[in-house]
Order: sequence, then C-alpha cells, then structure tokens
Amino acid sequence: MALHVLNNKIWFPPADEALSDGLLAIGGDLQVERLLLAYKNGIFPWYDGDLPLWWHPNPRFVLLPNDLKVSKSMKTLLHQRKFKFTINQAFEQVIDNCKKS
Repeated sequence: MALHVLNNKIWFPPADEALSDGLLAIGGDLQVERLLLAYKNGIFPWYDGDLPLWWHPNPRFVLLPNDLKVSKSMKTLLHQRKFKFTINQAFEQVIDNCKKS
C-alpha cells in the first residue's frame, strides 16, 4: 500500500489502508476540523520534523470509562489529588507540545 499525502483538503484515507506499523498518511495540518475527523476515526497525529504523521495502529488501546477498573493503589493516589483532570482548558498548548515531542 502507498502512503497517502494530505494537503489542505480535510480528509483521511480509509483506516484499513494504513501500513503494517499503523502509519496512514503524512502532511496536512492540525486544524480543529482535521483533528476531530482524525480522532473520530481512531487516527492520531505525531510529528517527525515539520510534518505531521497520521497513525491508525491496529490493535489500538481504547479506554471505555464504564468498564474501567481502578486499582486500590491508584484510588489512593487519586485521593492525594496530585493530578488535575480538565476538559478543553489548553487545546493549543497540548497540540503545540505534541508537536514538540
């Protein structure tokens, strides 16, 4: 299978066209619309230099909150309030830091 190169059009190839390591496409950008489309389809970006690489690994990890079993040690850690869970508090910073990783 050939690697797909994305441009300004917001689309992704079918996930079953990913390479054996999960790499699906290269290029494009991190517009909110593209990210939402990617995440809805189990695709995520990771940078290699200046270009985003778009991945769809198989198998992949899916966390279902209703099926989550929290261990006793994790409950203890959570009660210490060392972590803070937020939603949509720093979107730009998260994306920028993902790019730098």
